[in-house]
Amino acid sequence: MKAIVFDAIGSPRDVLYLGDVPMPRIGDGEVLVRMVSASVNPGDFLFIQNLYPEPKKPHFPRQVAGNHGAGVVEAVGANVALKPGTLVAFSYYDSWAEYAAVPAEWLIPLPADYPLERAGQMVNPITAWDLLADSRVQPGQWLAVTAGYSSVSTMVMQFAQRRGIKVIALVRRSHDRLDLKRLGATAILDLSGLKVGIREAVMEMTDGAGLNGIIDNVGGPVSGELIRALAMGGQMVINGGMSAERFELHNFDVLLSGVEIRANIYRYFFSPPVEADRPVLHEIVDTFGQPDFHVPGSAASIRCRSSSSP
Repeated sequence: MKAIVFDAIGSPRDVLYLGDVPMPRIGDGEVLVRMVSASVNPGDFLFIQNLYPEPKKPHFPRQVAGNHGAGVVEAVGANVALKPGTLVAFSYYDSWAEYAAVPAEWLIPLPADYPLERAGQMVNPITAWDLLADSRVQPGQWLAVTAGYSSVSTMVMQFAQRRGIKVIALVRRSHDRLDLKRLGATAILDLSGLKVGIREAVMEMTDGAGLNGIIDNVGGPVSGELIRALAMGGQMVINGGMSAERFELHNFDVLLSGVEIRANIYRYFFSPPVEADRPVLHEIVDTFGQPDFHVPGSAASIRCRSSSSP
């Protein structure tokens, strides 16, 4: 079968190539998934660069790339309740291929008519949902989200809007291709045209209330300025580090406001879904599948087609 593979650690543009690999074999408790859609996320590139801890490490030769996607169950091993023909999403390994062998416990069953492009991106709404929950921002309070045009950030805004949370979307430069206010942003902080400090701008936008939470996908000096705009007891949730720059804080920037800084790790990074997750996963899947839930065109995905498909 065809797959996007790599044989060495490095930049994805340098090491990835399309190659032929054996069809995966399944054992007890495993499922053969015919891939129909796979997302392309920053985390996939971190895996290719070997930046994750164990067990998220590539194995050579011909490591199949991709960690998230969706497909149709083709065959099941012993002790698997899923039926062939079931549409499933998963976060595991080897999703940039025609077929993948996945332990059944990692699979998230989806409605048969679920939009395939959205099925392959299920990692993003789950991440956005958890980021908003981790921020602990309540209805009527203020949340700042960096990388405002990113897929995850726009999903956070839409979940926040449904909960009555006010959002400041930080962007490097505003453009007309995506209306963030329509997606749930209360205000947009365009860093390219900023004539005052970030903290001062935030305090003006919030009428002096400050931020109750931050979801930061970028890092760098902007993060330090946002932390200093947090109200008493505010939370900063770190989800990414797109900036290569560092930022500085004084202990009192955290201590005197009771601020908490924490990392968000994707809930299925190390372990599969559990039965207690099913109700919230059902709610996420249902909300993400609704026609009025906007998925930006920048949300990259691969549509997969097997050589045996019609």
